[in-house]
Amino acid sequence: MNQGRLAGKLIGVAMSASHCNLARAMKQLEMLVTEGADVVPIISNNVRSTETRFGRPDDWITEIERITGKHPLSSIPEVEPFGPKIQLDCLVVMPCTGNTLAKLANAINDSPVCMAAKAQMRNHRPLVLAVTTNDGLGMNARNLGAMLVARNVYFVPFGQDNPTGKPTSIDADIERFLLPTVLEAMAGRQVQPILLGSAKG
Repeated sequence: MNQGRLAGKLIGVAMSASHCNLARAMKQLEMLVTEGADVVPIISNNVRSTETRFGRPDDWITEIERITGKHPLSSIPEVEPFGPKIQLDCLVVMPCTGNTLAKLANAINDSPVCMAAKAQMRNHRPLVLAVTTNDGLGMNARNLGAMLVARNVYFVPFGQDNPTGKPTSIDADIERFLLPTVLEAMAGRQVQPILLGSAKG
């Protein structure tokens, strides 16, 4: 019997299309399973359908199935039951793109990831965002601010990943802080510090 720190917890993991960060997210998905979580995987329309230099949709889906033992939910009707019928202990959006961040901040619900997040917020249950976006300190800063003060929304600590080359870019440190953030979020607390130093000079 798994006695990990997430044993007995139903954790949703919704992946939006920051394709260059999907491999990182897969490692953390595996960590959540290792910690005992019953993981419900959800993918955005673009993860499901877009091939990039970082990988093919079928390969990502196969990897998710290998790690979780479940086929990822990939449509709005599939995730709709999370509102009225299924109660997640926590929902993690990882990676959370700037596009997804903007939609959440403006109540736009047009994807499986946004539908799952909306259901979690409606149920007053913890939503964890692992933001990675090139414009987090640019035009998307207003949306970041809106979500930072939203009720039951918690952030994986983040910093500027390349302040010299990409001064408006921010990236969540999922390798160090995903599990602590999830544990604290389920206790109703934001892990601190939320702002990290830059990864590069």
